[in-house]
Amino acid sequence: MHTGGTKPGRAVGDAFVAVEAGDEAAFTRAVEAHRHELQVHCYRMLGSFEDSEDLVQETFLRAWRKRESFQGRSTFRAWLYRIATNACLDFLDSHLRHPRNPDPAHVARPIGSALPQAEIPWLQPYPDRLLDLAAPVDAEPDSEVVARETIELAYLAAIQHLPPRQRAVLILRDVLGWPASETAALLESSVASVNSALQRARATLKQHLPERRLDWAPTSDPSEEERAVLHRYMDATERADLNGLAALLREDARFTMPPEPAWYEGRDAIIASWAPSLVGPNALGNLKHLVTSANRQPAVAAYVRAGDGGDYVPLGLDVLRIEGGVVVEVTSFAPRLFPAFGLPPTL
Repeated sequence: MHTGGTKPGRAVGDAFVAVEAGDEAAFTRAVEAHRHELQVHCYRMLGSFEDSEDLVQETFLRAWRKRESFQGRSTFRAWLYRIATNACLDFLDSHLRHPRNPDPAHVARPIGSALPQAEIPWLQPYPDRLLDLAAPVDAEPDSEVVARETIELAYLAAIQHLPPRQRAVLILRDVLGWPASETAALLESSVASVNSALQRARATLKQHLPERRLDWAPTSDPSEEERAVLHRYMDATERADLNGLAALLREDARFTMPPEPAWYEGRDAIIASWAPSLVGPNALGNLKHLVTSANRQPAVAAYVRAGDGGDYVPLGLDVLRIEGGVVVEVTSFAPRLFPAFGLPPTL
């Protein structure tokens, strides 16, 4: 992305006029046009949907307080990205977060280079319905700010292993396409330091991504094959069909439940962990599911009803990674973000 362009454009002009006039309502309209893409940016930096909402609000407050620093020399959008990035870095400085060592008690085989999402207890999913709103309002070359390969849960979990400034450099350079000179200016650093940080960030990222990560198709939406597998997954779960679920899982599949530290690797270990909830005296009850999507991955919202009467209430959100017609990873989240996904409170 070339963020420093010399043609102001309408959005820049409107914002500049609003700054000069001190028109808070006009300024608010100008920043609101960028809300969704800025929240995606903050989400990549933080890994938490709820924190990203808060940081966008903080970005807008800072933008208004610092409005006179916008002189129209760069795009208004680039100016907002600078403020959002620094707001996230300040947040990370004051909220120290370190990936933890997950409980490996349920591992069925030695772990390879990629480590589980359970290491990132603050990780939350991002609704696709909001990602769809995140395309920039300006017709700029980097309009694909939510490309699947930079928003999937495995990528989000992996970049949380980077120190905050390295994370910022990686996102600005490799995701948003900022030139090294502009990235250095934002971070008040040198081009050499930025290039060095980018090299280190890429090397660390590679260690924490799944081995087949480079083979993933760079598409925006779940494929027909993925949707078919998702429906079979829902059907087998509702029927408490453990054999049907086992048939959908790759032998080395993984199951995690952020923020819980436990994680399960291997088909047999996963089925053993699910069995008590689906069959037997401690089974949860009747289940129903709704199809949704998160992080450009197929997902399913689960509802449960105990006994034969009453409403189905939210149980959890499963986000699936599917390769070659089988499930290779299930990341299960608590239902607290159902409203953000536009999901009903009961069925």
